[in-house]
Amino acid sequence: MIRTTPPRPLDVTALFPDLAPLARTATRLHPRPGAPTVHDSSVGAPLLWPADEPWPYCDEPHDRRAPLEILSPDDIRRLRRVGAAVAERLRLDPEAPAWTPEELETAERLRAGRPWFDGPIPLLPVAQLYARDVPFPRPPDADLLQVLWCPFDHAENAHPRTALYRRSSATVTDVLDAPPEPPIVQSEWYLPEPCLLAPEPVTEYPNPLELDKELRDQLGDVSRWQTAGDAWDRRYTVAPDEFYGNRLAHAPGWKTGGWSRWGRTDPEPRRCPECGTEEVPLLTIASAEWQSNTDSWIPEEERAYPAPPAPGPGEFTLIDIRGGHDLQLHACPVSPDHPHIGLIQ
Repeated sequence: MIRTTPPRPLDVTALFPDLAPLARTATRLHPRPGAPTVHDSSVGAPLLWPADEPWPYCDEPHDRRAPLEILSPDDIRRLRRVGAAVAERLRLDPEAPAWTPEELETAERLRAGRPWFDGPIPLLPVAQLYARDVPFPRPPDADLLQVLWCPFDHAENAHPRTALYRRSSATVTDVLDAPPEPPIVQSEWYLPEPCLLAPEPVTEYPNPLELDKELRDQLGDVSRWQTAGDAWDRRYTVAPDEFYGNRLAHAPGWKTGGWSRWGRTDPEPRRCPECGTEEVPLLTIASAEWQSNTDSWIPEEERAYPAPPAPGPGEFTLIDIRGGHDLQLHACPVSPDHPHIGLIQ
């Protein structure tokens, strides 16, 4: 599987040379549904987990009022299979019945829900990255990054509580073949669809809020952008910094490295508690691969779509974090064992 980001509309460093030394490489992951094994870099798939290592649980309290429906992961998978069958049937024959009686019965039975569960919740696999496929900050003896989360929001951060594990894949000789699953989850959007990855390096630049005043003023000078001719999108005349952010600075979707996108809040300092070094982006867990304002980043192989999907639940991973947020993990490049985890809108 290959995914190729189109060239950027213009060379931003030709217009703003002071940006050149600030360039960083991000690796777009391009998760797409597949059948990963424990030996693949993946999203929402089985992990290379040692059979003799306890599986992690969340033992914090969970709000019984949070779920709209009380479903298990297996319930959600079965509902997805029914939905996929309906969609495929209508694709082949638009006049076909939308739902068969059997499909309706299955959906209604599953949507009836399950009883509430009080007790520790096994974490769900979210991502697994092998260093041979994807670069990420890591100790020299670790070539594997594993990310799991509790599929419930928590009061202190209002997003799934996330845990990171780094290990040497060579030391895992006996793999856990049947990890426990949560009896219930808060939302079907917290259960990732198994996806394979197509890692691709791209160049990113800082958010305007992370630039000094001189560079911010330069980015706000429309006359400088106009020297790019037709490559400059005149619809951004009143907000050239948005053209920079949407088209040039930050790739959307799942990725490692690069620069923090930030959102409606100012950048926050991310200092390593061990050594004080400024932390860098480790992994972005995205709710959408692209949105209407970032459609220039749609891979070449998928630009046959009549239009980019509307913002909303992840088109491929089926993850949606609190209505379209991204979850960004930061790590210290010197001491990468103490990550920060924050929500970005």
